[in-house]
This record gives sequence, structure tokens and C-alpha cells, in this order.
Amino acid sequence: MTRPKRDVSKLAGLLTLAAEAGRPATREVTSLPVTLLSPGAGQPRRAFDPVRLEQLTISIRERGVLQPLLVRPVGESYEIVAGERRWRAAQQAGLQEVPVLVRELTLEEAQQLALIENLQREDLNAVDEVDAKLALVALTLGVTPGEARSRLLQMLREPPGDDHAQIEGLFQVLGETWTYFAKNKLRILNWPPAILTAVRTGLPFTVAGVIVTAPPEAQADLLEQAKNGSSREELRQAIKTLKAQTASSHQFRIRQIARALSSTRWIGQLDVRQQKALDRWLEQMPETLKEALKP
Repeated sequence: MTRPKRDVSKLAGLLTLAAEAGRPATREVTSLPVTLLSPGAGQPRRAFDPVRLEQLTISIRERGVLQPLLVRPVGESYEIVAGERRWRAAQQAGLQEVPVLVRELTLEEAQQLALIENLQREDLNAVDEVDAKLALVALTLGVTPGEARSRLLQMLREPPGDDHAQIEGLFQVLGETWTYFAKNKLRILNWPPAILTAVRTGLPFTVAGVIVTAPPEAQADLLEQAKNGSSREELRQAIKTLKAQTASSHQFRIRQIARALSSTRWIGQLDVRQQKALDRWLEQMPETLKEALKP
């Protein structure tokens, strides 16, 4: 099935439009009642930090909404493309109207623009950055985010083609190479959910990258240590100590098993049921161990 080609050049115009929505009010700005606005379907932000939202509410009470929201008409009302946090804070501040830039945009353009605007945020965490860029790749290729992820990894092994050209154009707009994104950033989506949640709620990406190398059973404790201020070096040392202790424990257990299996006295004390259970256990040993035991 042939996918429709997307005009990546439009993204540059959307990037300019996103920047417009972040500037102080201009002559094109009008005002609309907050009740006529609703969040956009393509809003990539999952949650709004209540502390930051309250800070913005206080600022809006004192100075008003300085930057217009970007909206698009949908029926008799308007959908917010960029500026949902300002809209929420304005309502908390008791405002009845907010300044807006009204633009005729398709649903896809609105989704692209919301993602681009999200990527321009200074407080964007690494996980949401990857999710937003992957969503833009999906829109560009006309596939789902899951399919886009698989396609990017596949493209790394293929000669240049139409998809490569489209994705290169997209990432030029984003100021990054698609190959760097695919090789170095996509992998974080394989991280355990607890670590992804921690990054979304403020854990530095570089610290998370250290914790993810630890055994799964130790990661919750390491996340708590990081929350309490442990540095990357301290976490690395803790992981190194943990791995050494684990290796030592494994070696001790292996020596115990070898001692028991080499004891004819111990084996002679086993009844028929126990001997059959031991035989079944030995049959399940890894192939590498079976090879090593061959005469």
C-alpha cells in the first residue's frame, strides 16, 4: 500500500506560526470568551504541573495574559492549538476572556503545530520530547507512532529512498538529524515504566540513563537515592558494588551446587523421586553448560 506524500515544507511555516503564538499581542490578536475554547485533540502534554500552573495564575492575575493563544475554529467554538496552560491559568485567575490568534488549520496541521510548540518548551523532558518527535514522524509518514518507531529503525539499514527524504526534511526543521534520534533517543522508550515516569516528573535524563543499567530489582531503591540527591557518580558506584555482590553471591551458589553434585554420598541418599527430579533439573541446564561438561 502506497502512503500519500506529506509536504514537509509546510512544517517550516507551522514553526513560524508557533513562534507567533509565543510573542506578545499584535494587531491580529482578538479576544474570545474562555467558555468558547476547548483543549485540542492533538495536545501532546500529558499533565500540567500544579505548582507551575499556580505560578502562571498569579502572574495572569497581576498582568493578564501577555501571550495570545493560538486557536482554530471548529463549528461554533474554537479548539486550542497552542496555549492550553494559559487558558487553564486564566480561568483559575477568574478571567472571562483571553487574547487569541485565530487560524484556519486542518486537524493534521493543528496536531503538527501543537507538537512543534510542545518541543519549543524549555521544561520539556526527554521522554515527552521523544514522544512528540515520534508523533511528528508518524504524521509525516501517515502511520501510527508504533509503526513510525519500527520504520525509523528499519530505515537505518536501508539505502536512501522517499521516506528518508521526508524524514530528513522533518528533522531539519526540528534542528536534529533523524539518524541521531533513531540511534540514541528512541531506545529510552524501552526503559521500565517507573524510570520513564521519574523522567517525566523531573529526574534528569542523564541520571535515568545510569539507573537503567542496574538490575531491575535494584532500580526502585536507586530512584529513591537519586530523588534524595545522589549524584551520577554515587549511583554508578552503588551499581558497581551491587553487581560485584551479585556476582560473588552467584559464584558462592555455584560452588555449593558443584560440591553437592560431586558428592557420591549425598547422591546416594536420594530416593527415586528425588533422583528423577534431579535428572529433570539437569536436563534443563543451559546448552552452554552442557557443552562445557562434555568430555
